[in-house]
Amino acid sequence: MFDYMMTKEQIQIRDEVRDFVKWVPRQTILDMDTDKIKFPKEFLQEAGRRNLLGCRYPKKWGGREMDWVTTGIVMEEVGTLGYEFACVFGVGAELVCDAIILHGTDKQKEKYVKPLLKGELFAAECLTEPRGGSDFFGATTKAEDKGDYYLLNGQKRFIVGAEGADFFLVYAKTNPEAKPQDAITCFIVDRTEGVEVKYLYGLMGCRGGGTGRLIFRDVKVPKENVLGKVQGAYAVFNTMMIPERLGTAIMTIGAARPALDIATNYTAKRKAFGQTINQFEGVSFQIAEAVMLLDAARAMAYATACAVDAGVDMNRVRRMVSQSKKFITESCQKVVHNSMQVMGGIAYTNVFPVERIYRDVRLASIWTGTSEVMSMITAHEWYREYFAQKAKKTTRDCELDAQEASDDEKIYDDDDMWSKGW
Repeated sequence: MFDYMMTKEQIQIRDEVRDFVKWVPRQTILDMDTDKIKFPKEFLQEAGRRNLLGCRYPKKWGGREMDWVTTGIVMEEVGTLGYEFACVFGVGAELVCDAIILHGTDKQKEKYVKPLLKGELFAAECLTEPRGGSDFFGATTKAEDKGDYYLLNGQKRFIVGAEGADFFLVYAKTNPEAKPQDAITCFIVDRTEGVEVKYLYGLMGCRGGGTGRLIFRDVKVPKENVLGKVQGAYAVFNTMMIPERLGTAIMTIGAARPALDIATNYTAKRKAFGQTINQFEGVSFQIAEAVMLLDAARAMAYATACAVDAGVDMNRVRRMVSQSKKFITESCQKVVHNSMQVMGGIAYTNVFPVERIYRDVRLASIWTGTSEVMSMITAHEWYREYFAQKAKKTTRDCELDAQEASDDEKIYDDDDMWSKGW
């Protein structure tokens, strides 16, 4: 985030995270990218020891009672380690914790949130299924009421932390006959008998986060592990879209930053035709574009985080979060693209980490909601917002500020055409 907009407390926590980032061994980064490390438990344990996990949550449960703007500062800095580090950092301490803090009982918070934020337990969210990811209501995983417990059967895939998590946030149908919004329940599911990691994916990037497919076979889930209300998962899902998508967006800024840093340094040193290549506009203009996109991404992230902190209307926040996720992730991908382009062939090798960053950030515009889904939500909420504002008649009707503003030429459908004598 922009340092001149930070408070002293925010600068302090930013520096704490930077110190933590420096602590992470280089070999950990390399071993995760080659899948020698399947899940970075030591990384999360150290983050917990430093009280950097879940900074937004009440101190009572292990957080630091900070706001979304401060969380954005933390997520950006963690992202500089690599996109997958931010993924595993956010999935447990932001997504799963957020759901339990907002919808869980004190007993659930005591049992799951406290140790998770200390780095003693690890968590994963289970939403995507083999038949689809964006279709939340199309879930086929089922949980049958057996009196004292629910019997869970089904499978989830592309789960960050499938390998490594101690418990899972699982969405499952408990009333298939109900309308989609009322058919699904959210459960806290311990890694126990019947929970199996069936497959770990060979990923293009973002390796080492234990991303895999989970199978649930006759898993007994105690009724006390229902999160929120039975058939009330839609409410949980709705609130989680903020940390899931805004957090994803902001951490992409951090992941793209090192690529620009490396490209800036390289182009200021590399010589061709008797001068450093940053003297050529074909190079410096691409660096300038990357700088502009990162600053624009930060500005959008900051504005959206402020809206969430201010308690702005949820429909408007949903639009802002969705457009932020699309714009920021795609802009950061362009930042990394430009960084690789100006460095040339050397950036395509593993002499520099730019090729790894390039592979990693490609995930950003796909997971937690594709860019296309973000556009769909943005359009839907914008039209709703536009007509609600228009009905209030509090702003000038600029449509009338034309030389020939008569309605005669404004044809919107066949009825208009005939009624106006065409």
